[in-house]
Amino acid sequence: MPSVIMFALTAAAPLMVVGALVSSAWGWVGVTGFPLAFVIIAVVLALFSFGYVAMSRHITNAGVFYSYISQGLGRPLGVAGGLVALLAYNLLQIGLYGAFGFYASVILETKANLKVDWWILALALWLVVAVVGLLRVDVNSKVLMVLLGAELIAVTIFDFIFLSNPAEGGISLEPWTWGSLKDAAGPAFAVAVTAFVGFEAPPVYAEETRSKNRTVPVATFLGLTAMLVFFAFTSWAAAVSIGVDATVPMAQTPEIAQAGGPFFPTLAEKGGAWAADLGLVLLTTSIAAAALSYHNTTARYAFALGRERVLPAFYNRTRARSGAPAAGSVFQTLIALVVLVLFAVQGWDPMLNLFFWLGTSGGVGVLFLVFATSLSVIFYFLKDARGEGAWARLIAPILSTVALGYIIWLVVDNFGGLLGFQPGTENAAVWAFPAAYGAVAVIGIVWALILRATSRQDYDSIGLGARANTARSDAPDYAGDRA
Repeated sequence: MPSVIMFALTAAAPLMVVGALVSSAWGWVGVTGFPLAFVIIAVVLALFSFGYVAMSRHITNAGVFYSYISQGLGRPLGVAGGLVALLAYNLLQIGLYGAFGFYASVILETKANLKVDWWILALALWLVVAVVGLLRVDVNSKVLMVLLGAELIAVTIFDFIFLSNPAEGGISLEPWTWGSLKDAAGPAFAVAVTAFVGFEAPPVYAEETRSKNRTVPVATFLGLTAMLVFFAFTSWAAAVSIGVDATVPMAQTPEIAQAGGPFFPTLAEKGGAWAADLGLVLLTTSIAAAALSYHNTTARYAFALGRERVLPAFYNRTRARSGAPAAGSVFQTLIALVVLVLFAVQGWDPMLNLFFWLGTSGGVGVLFLVFATSLSVIFYFLKDARGEGAWARLIAPILSTVALGYIIWLVVDNFGGLLGFQPGTENAAVWAFPAAYGAVAVIGIVWALILRATSRQDYDSIGLGARANTARSDAPDYAGDRA
């Protein structure tokens, strides 16, 4: 269970969320109400998790969203969801290389007087992830446990520093009030949703756990609770130390914005240079840990799709010594390499274009999948209650579906702002990323229909997980029937 929780929490990377994401979002969203936004989104995701966990008791598949959507809304939409998941998690994982390269280069330049291009350091992390990703899942979790443990201890110390040194106005509770969100609730909710990506990870590892019916529910809810506590409390403590009224203006100052926001400058002022230096180092390691966590998730989605012949069967291959999805791991590694080389050659900005654009777009893709899965839970249990109570199979999923639908509308309506553009700004990225998800979903639906017409046994095994090969061998001989 601790191993599975590690994958969820390190994907969320508490220090990265507050020290980088929220610290920047204070400026371009223009509000300090992120503690309240985190609470509201956590409640919605908790409602979703009741049905999500209930479904995990009946379906075991490393490609969780893909499998659940397949069995709830139908195989064509399930294949669409599987391809959207591959795109979203690749965007999330690859975007982290930009942040790692940027912060690691800053540390080397300021502390060792070494100027190293960001992409060289990003490639160094890429190589580490490529190697460690092929090891056993519990080895991966031990690496993540060490990095996460150091990060959480440091965040707790930083919270103490912030609250011990409040601004002149003293300790204010305003960031917890609705007025602190004002008219920017949509962008704030979008940031909060992106921060929680990773909470959905436990069922991905259900096939590799000893007792999935015990591990998955506890890991899901404990992970979600831990994320909420660290995200909300630390973002509030930092705003209190900066000064609630001064946080947004300071974050919008050009030199502070270019440094990633006021979080670390304030930490250096209130806690000393050692605290800011420690924070930057642990921020960099937390980004590395998140990259490894997302790599594992992406590799397992490729494995699940390969096992069920949605992708070529090659992706079904695992490493003999570790059981890790080797082909899926190599697949994700090669995609990341191509993107990194492209960004290095083009000279694109590693933070804005790679980290913020790709990471935010990946988080929005996961939000689409969470909404579709919430809807799937309702239809899955309408066919057969399977011993689940009305709350988990019907009431909570309906509530979460309605809430998630509203959040999606807010996110899409404010997508340009999420990428850092001022209202009314025209840029291809504003429509290109949502359009990419639409295109991939259409390709998935069309491919599923082609499989139904040409390979009915493969089509019937979609979404079955470990039972796919058995179902395929036991299926009727459709080709013989037609003959």
